[in-house]
Amino acid sequence: MASEVKMRVLVTGGSGLVGKAIEYVVHQEAGKLEGEEWIFLSSKDADLVDVVQTRAVFEKYRPTHVIHLAAKVGGLYLHMMENLQFLRDNIRINDNVLQTAHEMGVTKVVSCLSSCIFPDKTTYPIDETMIHNGPPHDSNFGYSHAKRMIDVQNRAYFKQYGHHYTAIIPTNVFGPHDNFSMENGHVLSALINKTYTAKKEGTPVKVCGSGAPRRQFIYALDLGRLILWVLREYKEIDPIILTVGEEEEVSIKEAMHMVAKALDFTGEVLFDTTKSDGQMKKTASNVKLRRYLPDFTFTPLEEAIKTTCDWFVANYDIARK
Repeated sequence: MASEVKMRVLVTGGSGLVGKAIEYVVHQEAGKLEGEEWIFLSSKDADLVDVVQTRAVFEKYRPTHVIHLAAKVGGLYLHMMENLQFLRDNIRINDNVLQTAHEMGVTKVVSCLSSCIFPDKTTYPIDETMIHNGPPHDSNFGYSHAKRMIDVQNRAYFKQYGHHYTAIIPTNVFGPHDNFSMENGHVLSALINKTYTAKKEGTPVKVCGSGAPRRQFIYALDLGRLILWVLREYKEIDPIILTVGEEEEVSIKEAMHMVAKALDFTGEVLFDTTKSDGQMKKTASNVKLRRYLPDFTFTPLEEAIKTTCDWFVANYDIARK
């Protein structure tokens, strides 16, 4: 007789950077426990902006737990031009997933927020209590407000129905399967592609801005491991920031040097100060995470960058760019 399924986990956005990292942890690092089923959805399986398609995919798999990573995202300039579209599409996606989960008796939902939801004018380090303390940065306010509403909705589902829906807030995520686009990719992944291309062509690497802004980077596999912990162990409705400590924050210039070293690039690096630096820092506190997991070990940044560079080179033809 087949063993009883104790937990059937549906991961939306399962083909993206974080979804692929969770899949790796589940299947390659023995993250899957006995009696568990894991389903990784991509946009090909369902358009979650459409409630009918959302309902159909939930009916098909009947999840007991959901990790909700799917979102409509774009580069900075696309966000600036289409704030309304990002607001509406993401509100629809999130409401469809959460309400369908409610209607079908899902035990727990863990949604993924973004560090861009925090107020533009704030004090540092940012912590989980500060999400709604002021407007987000104006460049992507549509996306940010839609993401903030997940937190509001989670609290409302708990208050009205006692549902255990919560959210995580990672900082700058990077790793294999990222979008390495030089225009729309995350900063680290864009630098990896730029450096690889410059090495191949014998040209300098051009970095937008001064290289002075500081960021906390979290390796996607570390994030995947932490999300599994949140799914199984974290009992709060309030969100939790998942990131390395404040002392691990590095400048874009320092990160660029790590990329150059990993790719054995010895050419010139030019910082284009005519381009905007964006926010100089977005320091987030991981005190809450450390209270729960004082001994969790993050992959050293240099090692994680090297692994990501090696993956990009080996998978250049299929990498998103």
